[in-house]
Amino acid sequence: MWNQTIPDNFRGRLAGIELLSYSLGPLAGQMRAASMAAAFSLTFSVTAGGIICVISVALLASFLPKFRNFDIKTDEFALKKASESENLRVNPQSEDEK
Repeated sequence: MWNQTIPDNFRGRLAGIELLSYSLGPLAGQMRAASMAAAFSLTFSVTAGGIICVISVALLASFLPKFRNFDIKTDEFALKKASESENLRVNPQSEDEK
């Protein structure tokens, strides 16, 4: 999905955001779990974390229908990227010659 839909000029910026989420996400999750376990119990912390996760996925799926219904065969950005790749394969030329 990443390679087929993100324009090349945004790829570096979005990779930075992805790296940030990979590095901070687990730490935030550990902080949530530890604080809930300290305040209540380990069982409550694990159960609440699972429930929060399921609710978050349901909310995101309801607010992002285009993401939920993504199909690489019909997505306009993916088709455009595939067409560009096919054109470069059939007619190899540098970007400077265009």
